[in-house]
Amino acid sequence: MSRAVPVVVAASLLAAAPALAADAPPPNGATQFNCDFEPACEVAPGVYGNLNAPASSKFNLAVGGFVKLDYAYNSSNFGPNGFFTNTRSPKNDSLEGQKDQSTFSARSSRIWFRSNGPNLLGGRSTALVELDFTNAPIYGTSGVANTESFNATPRLRHAWGNIDWGNTQLLFGQTTENFSVFNANSVDFNAGIQAGFGNGFRVPQVKLTQRVDLGGGNSLKLVAAVEQPFQTNFNTANANAAPGNTVGSAGDSWGPVPNFVGQAFFVSKALGTSPIAYGFGQQNLTAGFFGLYGNQHAKGQTNDKTIDSWGVGFYTFVPVIASPDGKKRAGSLTFEGQTYLAANVTGATAYQYTGTAGDLHPAKGFGASGHLIFYPTDQFSVSAGYGRRQAYNYGDYKGISNFEKYNETYFANAYYDLNAAVRVATEYQRLNTKYGNITVPATATATSGRSDEGTTNIARLALYYFF
Repeated sequence: MSRAVPVVVAASLLAAAPALAADAPPPNGATQFNCDFEPACEVAPGVYGNLNAPASSKFNLAVGGFVKLDYAYNSSNFGPNGFFTNTRSPKNDSLEGQKDQSTFSARSSRIWFRSNGPNLLGGRSTALVELDFTNAPIYGTSGVANTESFNATPRLRHAWGNIDWGNTQLLFGQTTENFSVFNANSVDFNAGIQAGFGNGFRVPQVKLTQRVDLGGGNSLKLVAAVEQPFQTNFNTANANAAPGNTVGSAGDSWGPVPNFVGQAFFVSKALGTSPIAYGFGQQNLTAGFFGLYGNQHAKGQTNDKTIDSWGVGFYTFVPVIASPDGKKRAGSLTFEGQTYLAANVTGATAYQYTGTAGDLHPAKGFGASGHLIFYPTDQFSVSAGYGRRQAYNYGDYKGISNFEKYNETYFANAYYDLNAAVRVATEYQRLNTKYGNITVPATATATSGRSDEGTTNIARLALYYFF
């Protein structure tokens, strides 16, 4: 099929940005929801509306979520998982890089249950469980390509309890990691994880958040968390190695050493508020640092040496044009951005470690990303963003074929809420990957070609029904 036709068709459709329904409580002091515009907050998209449903468990229970249908046209072929952007673009002269693709999927639909429980020592208690349907088939484990889009199975996204004493919150369970706080405001299911945004993995954790009032509308937000490293989800050292490494055997498991993560942000009301990503509330001017440290064991290391995980980054949120009243979105403009340097941090770095058996060391990388969000009206939004993840020192990958030098993405999108339930979104995205130490594998893969670059152009359409 012609590559131009689907791009033109998708780009001509009225659109809207994506929505992530039931993540953790709004970040960095964002207000809960917008109520003074249509759609009304009682049934507005997202988890932060005042949803009171005729359902109960031991305590009051709200049920929500959304049905989401994704269509994607990719100028490269990502295989049965092509409805969302892959971790990197196939080489331009590989078989995948020379084949285009059109694909539909409803696997990112979600359902969540939220409970308002009794007070504890004067603090308000809440809990949330959220599922989507992008488990094993999204990674191709079903073994039957033409069933990948249909035979999805439930996957736990969030499962947390939270005690809120006003200036102090204690959260425990599974939710989004705390190294990096920035998701791309994109229709792309991966939310820019593979290109410098870094946030999005969900891990078991305990998190303490403290607000310190500085007076004059200014405050500090301090976060301390202990997390299960996402790397342990792979469960084998080989799965975490850079391409070309053959370390140990399939039984080389990572030890359960936690990551320690901190955030310190300055928050100011001086510039007013503007909408956060996907329009789920308003946020003040925020700027500050985040960091992570941990270490892991791997069988085969000489003298049982550990492999460090660490990272440090800077984040900022700027209400360039503030909401007129802290609720309405029309006329507002938001800038959000971050940069970081990290080692052995999944998503933030392309690989977990480099080296050879007995002498492994963490793979280092850095990233930078940012986006602008503008609301012409309360229901209509347009945004554009850029992100890049890059290896810190190419020399660390000596002897490793087809390693990722850098991976970057550009995106522009628009969304529109047709009513309180239906949202339409469309997006153009360009993904570019640069490869190093070029070799051609014996078997056909996305890195089979001799090119040192892969570029994919993506047109995306998404339809949502929030309930």
